Amino acid sequence: MGKLINIGFGNVVNSGKIIAIINPDSAPIKRMIQSAKDMGVAVDATQGRRTKSVIIMENNQLVLSALQPETLTSRFHNTVMSKDEEDE
Repeated sequence: MGKLINIGFGNVVNSGKIIAIINPDSAPIKRMIQSAKDMGVAVDATQGRRTKSVIIMENNQLVLSALQPETLTSRFHNTVMSKDEEDE
């Protein structure tokens, strides 16, 4: 199991299962989010706030976060770097 990344408001995801972290502003991504909600594979971790990033997971689930993609990316890189240091 990979390390856990805080995606805001005490919610965490497994860093080893992340495929992409994307901005939700484009029309295709908005359609993807709506489709995932309709199929029941969207996890809303925004705590009622505006969705600022979408995390695509290995199991085709979408996780919606209120944090900026840049913030999540830096947390992901910090987690991956600390894991690499442990492996050495």
